[in-house]
Amino acid sequence: MERIDAALPSSLDRAVQLLRQGEIVAYPTETVYGLGVDPFNVDALERLFAAKGRAREKAILLIVDSLDQLDGVTTHIPTRAKAMMESFWPGPLSILLPKHPKLPEAIAPGLDRICVRCPGSAIARQLCSAFGGPLTSTSANASGEEAVLDLADLHLPGVALGLDGGRLPASAPSTIVDGVSGAILREGAIGRDQLAGH
Repeated sequence: MERIDAALPSSLDRAVQLLRQGEIVAYPTETVYGLGVDPFNVDALERLFAAKGRAREKAILLIVDSLDQLDGVTTHIPTRAKAMMESFWPGPLSILLPKHPKLPEAIAPGLDRICVRCPGSAIARQLCSAFGGPLTSTSANASGEEAVLDLADLHLPGVALGLDGGRLPASAPSTIVDGVSGAILREGAIGRDQLAGH
């Protein structure tokens, strides 16, 4: 794996170059290091599943730099979801939205929803901005193993580049909420009380 300081101006250019070639790029989020590929590239998605040893029936989370990048990801933004985005994005809130038919089936097999977050990490958002669209954001570890907080601990095969943002502080995972019903599927960094009323 090629490793580059995420603070270097050239780091995003290099990452985008590889993403456009269908490669896997590791990058820091506000919680753990994640793995990014182009979610519309079926071959890249297959590489991602293989690298993690991830079951093909498991859905993959996407990240965006803003609401503008939700075009092509969701068919529409429900009112409840919009209110949560305005309150908690960027930040550790992952929201289930109606899945756009343009997305490959491998992203969320058999499901009509897609999970999306606008991350609190500036590096992750800048990567989406430089790439010009959403990216996958599955944790940079083999399935079933501990999440990676330091790029030095990333030993997966098939990862082309690691954007090194230093050691990340231990933190709660993102909260996952259904943007249609408001149901909390996983309580994490944003608590139930904070979501009340949305």
